[in-house]
Amino acid sequence: MQAVNTSLTRLLGIRVPVVSAAMAFASSAQLAVEVTRAGGFGFVGAAFATPDSLREDLAFARASFPDLGDKPLPIGFGFIGWLLDANEEQSKQLIDIALEANVQALWLAFGVDLHRWLEYIRTSPANARATHKPLIFLQATSLHEALVAVNEWKVDVIIAQGNEAAGHGGAAAPSTMVVLSELLAALPVESAPPVLAAGGISNGSQVAAYLTAGAAGAVLGTRFALTTESPYPDYNKAAIQRAKSADTVRTHALDWVWNIYSWPEGINGRGIRTKIVDDIDAGVPHEVVRERYAKAAETNDPDYMVTWCSQGVSLMNEIKAAKEVVRELHADIVRALQRGQQLLA
Repeated sequence: MQAVNTSLTRLLGIRVPVVSAAMAFASSAQLAVEVTRAGGFGFVGAAFATPDSLREDLAFARASFPDLGDKPLPIGFGFIGWLLDANEEQSKQLIDIALEANVQALWLAFGVDLHRWLEYIRTSPANARATHKPLIFLQATSLHEALVAVNEWKVDVIIAQGNEAAGHGGAAAPSTMVVLSELLAALPVESAPPVLAAGGISNGSQVAAYLTAGAAGAVLGTRFALTTESPYPDYNKAAIQRAKSADTVRTHALDWVWNIYSWPEGINGRGIRTKIVDDIDAGVPHEVVRERYAKAAETNDPDYMVTWCSQGVSLMNEIKAAKEVVRELHADIVRALQRGQQLLA
């Protein structure tokens, strides 16, 4: 049976409607390349990149596709809005570097003025010089955010992120299925951009469920953190392998222990609950928690560790090569859709 034929697969020229998330600290150029080579589409988290590190990633990716010629580089790079705002000069330089490299897509999330950066991408002289105009993926955690991005900003792809998602997202976001369903019901079928489901997705059966519900594809983050190509530290990977869905929590504590207070209002993060969260919830001063965290980091103490992961951790426990994960996801998607067809017989 052929891969699912969705607008996402046509838009990106991919075989499997699966995108690897641009998770900071867990994604890399190597991981993105391997996901794309296997038939999906890989993103690199560039939120904390420097101009030099971004150029290195782009050079690696370009060398990984030696027969590409003038075609766009078939991976994407993700940026966080409030970090772009924090260093405007460097941020514009980073975006220009990605544009001049002819990347296929850019992902924007979590900013109080994302439209400003969207317009910079579209009007930058670097974009004018580029032979390929990147597709704009915009991450939304509510129906309102998504409709503004579609109707006013005319983005190319919407990522509908639910509350189950790893890392940062809407503290009050509904579940992935709810936010996806709300958005699909509000958009005109004929002219709507592809909408991707994101949040808590661990296997191909779940992807198939979202495809059946009307999604054009799915975004997986934590599952690709458990790959040999992911730079996520081994102790974080081990923590994910041990964790169950009930062990994760949405909280500000995992940012505060890193002395980060700059996320936009209404945004927090999901990770494994440890004594960091317990201490913050109990009212322990943040500077004391940071001291305890720094001491625990010397031995990678799992009881005082920051591990970002989704609610879907119960369904993943093996570390595999990215290409194997994509192939398994594709096979599982096809089997699940075939089972669904049998229900119509």
